[in-house]
Amino acid sequence: MRTGTQPRRDNRRPQLLDAAARNFRQQGYAAASMRDIAADAGMKAGSMYYYFDSKADLLIAVHEEGIRRISDAVDAAVAGAPDDPWSRLRAAMSAHLNVLLDGGDYTQVVIRELPYEEQAVRVRLVPLRDEYEARFAALFDHLPLRAGASRRHLRLMVLGALNWSQTWYRPGGDTPDEIAGAFLDLLKPLSSADL
Repeated sequence: MRTGTQPRRDNRRPQLLDAAARNFRQQGYAAASMRDIAADAGMKAGSMYYYFDSKADLLIAVHEEGIRRISDAVDAAVAGAPDDPWSRLRAAMSAHLNVLLDGGDYTQVVIRELPYEEQAVRVRLVPLRDEYEARFAALFDHLPLRAGASRRHLRLMVLGALNWSQTWYRPGGDTPDEIAGAFLDLLKPLSSADL
């Protein structure tokens, strides 16, 4: 929201964010127009500028909301998991997959590539993603892995596979929790307990 303004009683920001997430997902950031987003939100294009100064600011707000949603799901899953590192990681992976595969517009926008042509946007989005990924870094840091196993590379491999799931996942097959378990079965041989 613009600085120095008071919240309006008829706050249309949530509808505007939903429309932006939908348009960014369907058309991509570059192709989505402010006019199309406004029409989808049921408002005049000029009215959008009360809420956001630019399309870039709108994209950042969509990312913030998408990351908040997936973070909340992962945090809740980890909090409810048994207190061992493998179970906690499985819960996080399963929650991450569930949110990605539910078809929501926000999370689909978040996992797309960042707009390379707009460095100012990338500078603001990369820290949001890094903050989310720090949850997984902490989970991997607690795994009992054998000496020399690269926690960073394992984390990047797992997150890459999870984020690519919308390409390879087929409904009716394994559940997100079963996929998370199968991924962990591949990682567990790296455990120090297996030596």
